[in-house]
Amino acid sequence: MTKISGRFISTFVYLSVIMNSTQTHALCLTGPEWASFTLGIFMCQSCSGIHRNIPQISRVKSIFLDPWENSEVEFMASTGNSAAKAKYEQKVPAFYYCPTHTDCQLLREQWIRARYERSEFIHVERQEPYSAGYREGFLWKRGRDNGQFLSRKFILSEREGALKYFNKHDAREPKALMKIQTINATFQPTKIGNPHGLQITYLKDNSTRNIFVYHEDGKEMVDWFNAIRAARFHYLQVAFPGAHDALWSLFQGFYCVIVPVLCLSQHTEGFKKRWFTLDDRRLMYFKDPLDAYARGEVFIGSKESGYTVLPGLPSSTQGYHWQFGITIVTPDRKFLFACETEDEQKEWIAVFQGVVNRPMLPQEYAVEAHFKHKP
Repeated sequence: MTKISGRFISTFVYLSVIMNSTQTHALCLTGPEWASFTLGIFMCQSCSGIHRNIPQISRVKSIFLDPWENSEVEFMASTGNSAAKAKYEQKVPAFYYCPTHTDCQLLREQWIRARYERSEFIHVERQEPYSAGYREGFLWKRGRDNGQFLSRKFILSEREGALKYFNKHDAREPKALMKIQTINATFQPTKIGNPHGLQITYLKDNSTRNIFVYHEDGKEMVDWFNAIRAARFHYLQVAFPGAHDALWSLFQGFYCVIVPVLCLSQHTEGFKKRWFTLDDRRLMYFKDPLDAYARGEVFIGSKESGYTVLPGLPSSTQGYHWQFGITIVTPDRKFLFACETEDEQKEWIAVFQGVVNRPMLPQEYAVEAHFKHKP
């Protein structure tokens, strides 16, 4: 079989990308420089590393540097990313989290394995671990006071509308009961110090409580993550029947943005460095990223309710060292923040603006009222 040099094949393969692939998946950080000649797809260098870990399914080559067989070229030209997407993503559940290049390694790897290795989106029965409405197992949970990770039994039940965990394996009563309507989950491997680290938040006595968990098996952890998403999604479907747009805005606002910034909580105080979490409309700040409870919370409503996000700080502001300020105007007062870099400022402003531009739902007015009357 004739082999073609990488220099010659590059032009042909890129033509194939244009003809057959429309675009690479949002998982890819850069343009397609690699290809799986067994799956017929193009990918970035980062994704190619994940594909190398499943050689029984996917074999990869450099578009520019590796020699190619004529038959491989013909296969790439006849397949491509669009055809692969149509084949391997036939039945992706609405609640299943589809990662992008900004997500952690675990989410990206398990998405690729779910698509190609386990064919979960072709065979619906293989989705049962996260779609059945009930899940039970053990996770390593970080202690609130001592910081040690201990094995705890967790039960997720859509029928009961709750996620529970138990301090003892044979305990009958849960240590905590987290209602599905207030629960949130986001992977935070760097903050937690484990590549499979998951942060779960929920409301306890109208305050947001954080717990941090992980599992040694990456698939197990991602299955828990998507099971929580499934339970939340189904709750929203029942709570807001027919409200498709509102449901999706709620569900997409379900995940956190966590970036350290400086905070000025009162005009008479100086800026203090705090770790911030935005959970839907709740902006919370922590002294330590792994604190169980926030030091304070700010509700961010919609522009129709008098909320505005402005770049910069009032000219009279003193006592700050970072130059890239943000002002959040609420009906009652202004909250002032400063970011270390301009990129962080732009990122936060875009996130805040997205929240402000989203109309408030009826139940969010009740949350707003609680914040206004909070002692």
